[in-house]
Amino acid sequence: MTAVAAHYFDGKTSRLMHVLLTVQDGVAHLQENGAAEAGAGGHNGVAEGWRRACPLAQLRLSERSNSAPRKVTFPDGAYLEISDHAAFNRLLEQLGFQDSWVVRMQQSWHGSLLALGATIALLLLIYFYGLPVASRTLAMNLPVSVERSLGDGILEYLDKDAFQKSELSPAQQQAILSRFQNLQAPSPDSPAFHLQFRKSKIGPNAFALPSGDIILTDELVALMADEDAVMGVLAHELGHLHERHLSRRIIQSSAIAAGVTLLFGDVSAVIANIPTLLLDLKYSRDAETEADDYALRMLDKNGIAREHMAHAFEKLNQLDPGITPYLSSHPSGADRIMRIRGQAAPRSSD
Repeated sequence: MTAVAAHYFDGKTSRLMHVLLTVQDGVAHLQENGAAEAGAGGHNGVAEGWRRACPLAQLRLSERSNSAPRKVTFPDGAYLEISDHAAFNRLLEQLGFQDSWVVRMQQSWHGSLLALGATIALLLLIYFYGLPVASRTLAMNLPVSVERSLGDGILEYLDKDAFQKSELSPAQQQAILSRFQNLQAPSPDSPAFHLQFRKSKIGPNAFALPSGDIILTDELVALMADEDAVMGVLAHELGHLHERHLSRRIIQSSAIAAGVTLLFGDVSAVIANIPTLLLDLKYSRDAETEADDYALRMLDKNGIAREHMAHAFEKLNQLDPGITPYLSSHPSGADRIMRIRGQAAPRSSD
């Protein structure tokens, strides 16, 4: 059986001892390497003929490395450092020891590249599939009070930079509000909302905030020139609110930090980033479809033709994308309008 030179430390002092390691019948044996000790100038206070034995099962072996010494640790904290990798590897082969598949992969370029590829693939799967599912689950289980706190102060922030006081007459505002309030919701769990009218510095727009506010701009009302079309847009925004799309996007964009702060009740860090996030927020195709389906159920339930909603999106699609942020935050297209006009009525969630 191969004998391997090693450095022994008792784990209690800094004293180094030169030893020889051998293995017999499943037991590791250490004995003082006299020649090495003599060359080092004595026995460093160790008794002549010092020996130690320990069952292999009680020893812990460090992972293999190309340059660093291998470390063998004893139950009492003493340990060996072995720099002669070739001799030690021969000893391990004689004992039938084999590194774990993880260690073998770490020592192989092919294995490392494979592990890197697998890690990247896993991260992509988590980002594109796991994170949306997790954000939806978290958002749908948030207490309403916590979600509402996400929207606190956002409208005030937007009023400073993007909006002005609405120039619609009080009578016109009340007519739109009353009409929308009197519509029957498509499901009993439809969320509470507050309709807010604003004159926009950035063109026709409508969107819902986690606070429950639905913002409707004067410019969008003028563009529609059709109250039923306005009802379709508002129903669509109520659908975003019902499905908590903005909260889901905020959680997804803020990822782990948002999840932790929301779970433990400190939402201040998330709230601070919401106004910036809103400027670059884009709803996914699935989110738009969910909001459309909610709006269509609402229109159907109240006897409003779907054509009004399709006409509203047609008008928005005809705008220059640089004029309004609605097109960037609510991706649309001819296929979506055809779906609104041509599909069978979506299944009611009642």
